[in-house]
Amino acid sequence: MCREEAAEVSSLKSQLQDLEVPLCAVVKENLGKELDCFKKYFSGKVYVDQKRNFYGPKERWMFLSVFLRIGVWRNLWRAYRRGFRGNLRGKGLVLGGVFVIGPGDQGILLEHREKEFGDKVNMLAVLRTARTIQDHMAR
Repeated sequence: MCREEAAEVSSLKSQLQDLEVPLCAVVKENLGKELDCFKKYFSGKVYVDQKRNFYGPKERWMFLSVFLRIGVWRNLWRAYRRGFRGNLRGKGLVLGGVFVIGPGDQGILLEHREKEFGDKVNMLAVLRTARTIQDHMAR
């Protein structure tokens, strides 16, 4: 489902470029051709965090409860219907997120951490936050 969200965030690339906000992804591993496959859906720069510092200090996982949550099943079905296919290789139970980070001392301006798989960020919130960065830079 991260591919689905990557494609949606990438759909904002031209608007983010207009606001001079770069689009970057941090992934936790590179297994086989997985990174190349992910890059088909994500149009920004992709970094591999081999030490997984970006995911900590405490990684968030979904264990067996993933199979009991109706929201996860709905999200899987939605992604499948839209043509997004994943796999079960690697550390697939680690929850991800989307962050909008401002330059300098602004820090994290928007933080969306998945509560369950497929819990996507609000794209309008991403754009609003990017505009906030642009407004701050204009001052």
